[in-house]
Amino acid sequence: MFRTLLLRCDSAAISFSSTNHDLPLIACQKTSAALASAARLLNQLQLVAFPTETVYGLGAHALSPQALAAIFSTKGRPADNPLIVHVSSLPMLHSLLPKAYSLSPAYQALIKHFWPGPLTLLFPRDPNIIPDIVTAGQPSVAIRFPSHPVARALIAVANCPLAAPSANSSGKPSPTKAEHVLHDLNTKVPLILDGGSCDVGLESTVVDGLHADGNIRVLRPGGITVEDIERVLTLELTPDNTCRVLVHKRDYKDQAIEHAPTTPGMKYRHYSPSVPVTLLHTSTPPPPGLHAFSVPSFISTLRMPGGIKSKVGVLAPVDSRLWESINLEEKVQWHKYPLGSIAQPSVTAQRLFDGLLTLEQEGVDLILIEEISEEREGLAVMNRVRKAAGESKWIAFQ
Repeated sequence: MFRTLLLRCDSAAISFSSTNHDLPLIACQKTSAALASAARLLNQLQLVAFPTETVYGLGAHALSPQALAAIFSTKGRPADNPLIVHVSSLPMLHSLLPKAYSLSPAYQALIKHFWPGPLTLLFPRDPNIIPDIVTAGQPSVAIRFPSHPVARALIAVANCPLAAPSANSSGKPSPTKAEHVLHDLNTKVPLILDGGSCDVGLESTVVDGLHADGNIRVLRPGGITVEDIERVLTLELTPDNTCRVLVHKRDYKDQAIEHAPTTPGMKYRHYSPSVPVTLLHTSTPPPPGLHAFSVPSFISTLRMPGGIKSKVGVLAPVDSRLWESINLEEKVQWHKYPLGSIAQPSVTAQRLFDGLLTLEQEGVDLILIEEISEEREGLAVMNRVRKAAGESKWIAFQ
């Protein structure tokens, strides 16, 4: 057990030279000292929580089985749930890959447009470099190059790749603020670097381009949209190298990969707070055999017996019709957390996990989340919401 130290890092004080991408330029002495302290702990094979553009990560030296084992024990993470390795430069990436491996045209295009950034790619694993514990024994390893200045600088200063799943207890909503990490993992990690709120708010998109058919498979939607991936590949690839972009569970199924995943977020239930979560379908019809509630009839099911008001948290777009309906109901104590507008799924993505954690800390009895369209960032949002929700209800507005 540790006394957890929280150190502030100023992202604006960190920059990278156009001639030497490996080493950061740090204009703030306190930020430089915080990064040096974190790097020292990592090279002593201890854990450090740090911000990325997606969510806060729980980092460990990616080439040390001892350090990696601490991630699993601290989070309570199942051993068959692989980790993502984070690098701070392309030379660091190539140092981890088999010498005979060369990037495909599709990977070259994706790296050109989305690295540094919230995109994870699967690569062949060199078992002489990448420990088994990283990949749960799989022949591929998931790697990304984060764009957050603190994450990128930390990896560079430590001079080692970092395995870094989300910095939370396994199965809980991912943290997007340093205080989320402190609330969950206080005394379990020695140091948290506070770089402010995460811009993206959802984990990275995970892409598998290692299949013989040359197609790109999106294993987990995230910070880079499927539409953006399709656009870039159409722009960059020649007719001889064209490929399809296939989304797992939308365009194809793969039971083998669900049983033995090659990347996080595919097998286990994730993102669930300690209170029940119900997904409200307000724009899609119910499946055969189920009916849609009117809003008043659904709300009536939320009332506590004996006149005690239920404390119900609500996550919905700011321009949802749901708000008008619940504002008329006084027999429930509402805790409201508006998300982005219907037309801004990226804002919804940024606010989702903070909303779940905020409502949980407010002591609600139940959290309701309204569905959004599965386009752009909405695909990743609904991927997370379905994993967080214990049940679904269908609502028909009058």
